[in-house]
Amino acid sequence: MKKNILTALAILGVAAPFGTTQAQQTPVSSPAKVLLITGGCCHDYAAQKDILKNGLEKRLHIEVTQMHSADTSVKPPLPSQENPEYAKGYDLVIHDECAAGIGDPAAINRVITPHRMGIPGINLHCAMHSYRFGDFQKPVAPGSDNAAWFEYLGLQSFSHGPNAPLSIRYTDANHPANAGLSDWTTGNEELYHVVQVMPGTSVLARGSQKINRGGTETIDDHPIVWVHEYGPEKVRVWSTSLGHFNETVSDDRYLDLVANGVKWALNRPDLRK
Repeated sequence: MKKNILTALAILGVAAPFGTTQAQQTPVSSPAKVLLITGGCCHDYAAQKDILKNGLEKRLHIEVTQMHSADTSVKPPLPSQENPEYAKGYDLVIHDECAAGIGDPAAINRVITPHRMGIPGINLHCAMHSYRFGDFQKPVAPGSDNAAWFEYLGLQSFSHGPNAPLSIRYTDANHPANAGLSDWTTGNEELYHVVQVMPGTSVLARGSQKINRGGTETIDDHPIVWVHEYGPEKVRVWSTSLGHFNETVSDDRYLDLVANGVKWALNRPDLRK
């Protein structure tokens, strides 16, 4: 009887009685399904995978599933390198692996396939230095065999500076992925050096780091957050080269930054809790 009364009142636009709230009347959408890939060289992925999962699920209406390899070499074995359908059933993939030694073009193609087919991507830190081969220290030509991963990322990098604080400044205040974010300075971090920004990429933030070279202090400055649309499906891809140390990854400002990237990549501004 109560259900019939509520239905009739809803049709008439009358407020619901019996203490029924609007939230109870409105169906809650399912959380977006996110695949987080971690593992490989040089980082504390055992801790960072959980920092990211917990931090993002706290901020967003998402469900994060982990694909993790405990292998700490530059060739972490991950299912994504073997099965091009590894992202089936997911709305978004976050690449946070460090696989600098994996240069097999077929394996790289399998990793990229879900994004080429339309699944948005987020790329963090050492993902930028993964899946590379050939003379990747020089600008790759778009369309060349060793350009595939860089074209997906939207930017090419192969090296970084020392462990030192980074000053981060957001350069496009009007971009939705930068909404609510403010310039800040990290603790010790790595500034990734950019070889080239690929065509169609928009830089959203830059990082600068003071460097002492032969007794002379200079400042290195490089893009640190960027976005672009990838492939024939124009899939959204958001990336940041920030995130080496646990102290950075667990910083609320970093987690807010990545959460904004997830919302933008999914084109879902409603995801924030």
